[in-house]
Amino acid sequence: MITDSTQRFTDRVADYVKYRPTYPREVVAFVRDACGLAADARIADIGAGTGISTKLFLDAGHPVVAVEPNDAMRRAADVRLAGHAAYRSVPGTAEATTLPDASVDLVIAAQAFHWFDPATAKREFARILKPGGSIALFWNFRRVTGSPFLDGYEALLRRYSVDYAQVADRYPGDDWMAAWFGENFVKKGTFDNVQRLDFDGLKGRLASSSYAPKPGHPSHEPMLAALRELFDKDAQDGRVDLVYDTFVYVGRPAH
Repeated sequence: MITDSTQRFTDRVADYVKYRPTYPREVVAFVRDACGLAADARIADIGAGTGISTKLFLDAGHPVVAVEPNDAMRRAADVRLAGHAAYRSVPGTAEATTLPDASVDLVIAAQAFHWFDPATAKREFARILKPGGSIALFWNFRRVTGSPFLDGYEALLRRYSVDYAQVADRYPGDDWMAAWFGENFVKKGTFDNVQRLDFDGLKGRLASSSYAPKPGHPSHEPMLAALRELFDKDAQDGRVDLVYDTFVYVGRPAH
């Protein structure tokens, strides 16, 4: 099992690019409003992965530097975002971004935030932010109940996945985020997000998860058989809905 969190997705990049959900466009408007962000504000996307969150802000007109330690994921982002003149990427971590002091107006971190060392990342964010800069943290949190399919998918993960329970419990909640920001916490937003998936899309979405057993693992084939059965039982018009709550937390660094 891979214990270095920066390398967990190296052999899952293709599935990650193709099957991971993006974030609602409302996230950008919410962050701009909460931060008082200028239209040309410079952004650092920390743990940018394959560029899903980076693209959201590039499409809104912001120059973005993507900081990503995993070479395979960073290369995928470079390919994906090659057409954006305002994009660049650097190898780095949340704890050591390699970016200059006071060089960006906003730090964002999306799905990768729960892998960071919280205290060290907070200091690094403060270092690279300009005076008056802000931090926006957001991620998709998959609903684990609410429909027969969502209930069944959660049960499947807990039965077959390698370390799902440990990873699932890593996402911070409201109290943890309020404590992390402290008196510098500004605002929280929540948005609905849905992936409508056919079976190949559902299988690919599962394969993109770091806790899903790979081919050759004893649980891989039984997991896919259970996934097929679940899909056939609950699909409507050949698709199922993976439903997410997108949580956004905005605040300022402690200097």
